[in-house]
Amino acid sequence: MVTLLKGSHLRRLLVMRDLVPLMERALAAFSTGAVVQPVRTVIPVETHGGILALMPAYLRDQGALGFKVVTFYPGNAARGLATHLATIMLHDPATGAPLALLDGRLITEMRTAAVSAAATKHLARRGAGIAAFLGAGVQARSHMEALREVCALREVRVWTRTRAHADAFARETAERYGLPVAAAASAEEAVRGAEVICTVTSSQTPVLEGRWLSPGAHINAVGAPRPTWREMDTEAMVRARLFVDSRAAAVVEAGDIVGPMNEGAITGDHIQAEIGEVFAGRRPGRTDAGQVTLFKSLGLAVEDVATAQLAYERARERQVGEELALD
Repeated sequence: MVTLLKGSHLRRLLVMRDLVPLMERALAAFSTGAVVQPVRTVIPVETHGGILALMPAYLRDQGALGFKVVTFYPGNAARGLATHLATIMLHDPATGAPLALLDGRLITEMRTAAVSAAATKHLARRGAGIAAFLGAGVQARSHMEALREVCALREVRVWTRTRAHADAFARETAERYGLPVAAAASAEEAVRGAEVICTVTSSQTPVLEGRWLSPGAHINAVGAPRPTWREMDTEAMVRARLFVDSRAAAVVEAGDIVGPMNEGAITGDHIQAEIGEVFAGRRPGRTDAGQVTLFKSLGLAVEDVATAQLAYERARERQVGEELALD
């Protein structure tokens, strides 16, 4: 029997407060050699403007084995559909037997934001409380929830190309958290003076310019998952002290890094460390209050499998989910 965990089940099993430290542990394990994980396999579906990616991982110390299949179709937004769709499969590492089939969309939303929050905890300037979101979709909302676990936010700004979406985010966020939230007229207006900036767009061209950044700002760059896509210009990358989730993936997948490298503006040495090395205490994060720090997030299978394993264990304890027979 295989345990089926739908999104409705996962909402009962996972909370952001638990996921932030879980992601710290998972990425520390990844960067210290306790995880077996190749760079994801990506298949472009050019006819329909999408991609399909396969992401396996084995967490030796946690005894967790699994993989995620994820699709990314930016054009889905215009159809009223989710741009990211995903399924996660867990297996018993001792026998290879399938254990659980999980909806991967909610897990992807939550673990991505939890990783950004963990990075913010280690890289943002102490007392940072002015947040700016470029993008107003599900990742903006998830990041807002996660940042509150590590920052005492006192002001929030949001910009997206569709003003109505920014207005809706501002209204909903202000009502939910009791914070002053403003929809900015431009990305520049949102970013100038912000202390924590999250780029969570599906843009393929830069929406963030380095000249807007204040000393001491921290950026979580979450979009642009393809080598030809970018959310920020070269100046932003050059100015920043750069951290990544995976060196191997970043230099081939992250357009925000690949682009400036191809231009000769930076080399691979511009990467200060994997964020897991910072979490493990092996490499320093922010070393000066005036530094601009940047965490480029591509999303790793270790994050998905660790989160799925937690959900599966809680489901077994609480008798949540449905049982499926595959034979």
